[in-house]
Amino acid sequence: MICRSVDVYYGEDQAIFNVSLDIGRNEVVSMIGPSGCGKSTFLRCLNRMNDTIEICRVTGEIALDGENIYGRNIDVVPLRAQVGMVFQKPNPFPKTIYENVAYGPRIHGLAQTRKETDELVETSLIKAGLWDEVKDRLDQPGTGLSGGQQQRLCIARTIAVSPEVILMDEPCSALDPIATAKIEDLIDELREQYSIAIVTHSMQQAARVSQRTAYFHLGYLVEVGPTTEIFTKPRHKLTEDYITGRFG
Repeated sequence: MICRSVDVYYGEDQAIFNVSLDIGRNEVVSMIGPSGCGKSTFLRCLNRMNDTIEICRVTGEIALDGENIYGRNIDVVPLRAQVGMVFQKPNPFPKTIYENVAYGPRIHGLAQTRKETDELVETSLIKAGLWDEVKDRLDQPGTGLSGGQQQRLCIARTIAVSPEVILMDEPCSALDPIATAKIEDLIDELREQYSIAIVTHSMQQAARVSQRTAYFHLGYLVEVGPTTEIFTKPRHKLTEDYITGRFG
């Protein structure tokens, strides 16, 4: 995914300034920075979630497979299957565990028969590291799972429609340390098949899960580079001040 000169406006106010950033195949890019710096706003541009906000306007180019996702002929429904989103708070549908995962493949025509649907549900739950915990209760409500399990169910729901890119907006902020560790391990496994962009408040998490890290400040992308370099030899004083805890 290639982003060039992206600006975001809410009415007259500009929230994102001239951001250019690539999200490569088989890599995790972490976006870090203080609250209100534009990380989540930028992330939401990548699958046009900001379209749901009337006063929001996005300019610049965001390309997936060489096509500008803001082009006039782009249908956002298949786009949001290609670029899936996992939110801060787990949000399973008020349906069974099975139906949560089967819903997307059905509406996108990815599964024609019950057998195909069963296989997709099982494969997605296996990839999300949840199958062994739920395989005997697929007909029970997804909302009855623990917080960490619900978040993995939401990840299974996202990957069931075969996305290219997975966006994660602070996916562990509502979870305990054990559930967080499971999600982080999962992110590392999913990287083998998907491009992943994650917004996180936790610098330790960014250091653990990502290959590259982007530091945002007041709507600007201050710097982006290999995660180890950003945390040990940042080029910009703003980045260094944030990482060493001088502000944030």
